[in-house]
Amino acid sequence: MSTIYVAASKGQQEWGADHGLTKNLFKLGIGEGKAQEAVDALNAEKHGGHADWKLIKAEKAEGIDEETAVKRLAARERLVDPGLYPGLKGARGIFKVRMEGVANHLLVKQTLAGNEPKIAKLKPADIAIYLIQTALADPAMKAASVWSPGGQS
Repeated sequence: MSTIYVAASKGQQEWGADHGLTKNLFKLGIGEGKAQEAVDALNAEKHGGHADWKLIKAEKAEGIDEETAVKRLAARERLVDPGLYPGLKGARGIFKVRMEGVANHLLVKQTLAGNEPKIAKLKPADIAIYLIQTALADPAMKAASVWSPGGQS
């Protein structure tokens, strides 16, 4: 069974902040079996030049592969090109996350649920949920729900 996960490396986040990228760098991946095993593999191979990856959030992912998930998320968030940053050591699936996008996602979600929209401070778990939900979202469903004048979509 496939599992989609979000992981973060404190060392990589510090590296991103030092090199003008951002400290908000997160890895999105899909692995077979348990997500912690996939994160342990990231640490064993020093993915992105760092061996301090920690699992933030994971969910079951049926019918989607890592390439598709990364492509869907790249439509909303900036995928970091390892060719431009040699410090990434060829690592793929690392995203530069805009906190405004995460905050907007949470505010809309709260409003649609009928709650008073408020955000105190974004936590890594909030960011991971946003990344996973965005990667799993089917773009065909969004296209089908677009409103058009005249009442037909």
